[in-house]
Amino acid sequence: VGTFKTTVDTLAWDGTISSSDFYKAASAFLQRWKLINSDFPSWSWVPGQKLQLISSDKVEGYLSLEKICLLRPLENEQEKGECSEERETAGYNNEFLDEATLVSSPSDHQEVHYYDFHILHCASYGVLVLYFRAYCSDGLPLIFEEIEKDLPSQSKDALLDSKWTFITQEVQFFFV
Repeated sequence: VGTFKTTVDTLAWDGTISSSDFYKAASAFLQRWKLINSDFPSWSWVPGQKLQLISSDKVEGYLSLEKICLLRPLENEQEKGECSEERETAGYNNEFLDEATLVSSPSDHQEVHYYDFHILHCASYGVLVLYFRAYCSDGLPLIFEEIEKDLPSQSKDALLDSKWTFITQEVQFFFV
């Protein structure tokens, strides 16, 4: 799929996008993401199920990025200062130090938060909607305050300016 380019007369544009334009833009986004962010997990296109009785030129599906893992120091450990453990390497030959073992996996001093993102085209309004799910390693949803702590500083500022237009929480019941 080629790049998605379109010229929009911003004065006449009503802010909507068609499902076929969403598909074209999503395809271009997927290619661009892989090119620019090759070290990050990839977004994927999840095709929707078409009804066989209804013929339509609409492209059904959505963008998905799942199981993004954020490690955050435990709050009580952060207060104690135990979170910033440093390994002493004095007296050791650093060329034998395996960096891969020093980073990554969650420790007893970190909590793990997972995020799933889905971008869908809302046919009713002709707009895109970002849905996300934030949860702990045990599968329970994060409360809003925990999500807020995971946000980058720019997003935190935007959240303060317009809290309810920026993010809303839908109640879902989870049976454990």
